[in-house]
Amino acid sequence: MAEDLNLDDFMESSLVPGEDKSFKAGIKNNNCTGKIDKNLVIGELKKIFDPEIPVSIYDLGLIYKIDCLDSCDVKINMSLTAPACPVAGELPKEVCEKVSSIDNVGEVEVKLIWEPAWTKDMMSEDAKLLLDIN
Repeated sequence: MAEDLNLDDFMESSLVPGEDKSFKAGIKNNNCTGKIDKNLVIGELKKIFDPEIPVSIYDLGLIYKIDCLDSCDVKINMSLTAPACPVAGELPKEVCEKVSSIDNVGEVEVKLIWEPAWTKDMMSEDAKLLLDIN
């Protein structure tokens, strides 16, 4: 039954177990000369669309935090529209892969978090307009 399922039932085995679900990609960049431009990261995130809604995950407000570190590593906290979302394992992995494809990015860590819970109020004004949400 659906009520017997929990988040782990939807996660890929490649996700690191722990209190927060996380996914890592890339390798440490030993030739790093500074931080990765956050706008480059945002640009990649705007290319990733929720499979059920024709809006990027960034404009949906699923990206809670982006940290571009001095080591060229990038850490991202994100959520999903619902804990039982069928792409719970796929979307964080796609985020990780897209961001790690940016030139000079080192290790990318994406944490899937649930607090605060996502609401439609987190969407950008453009996304609300596109989806006709007031």
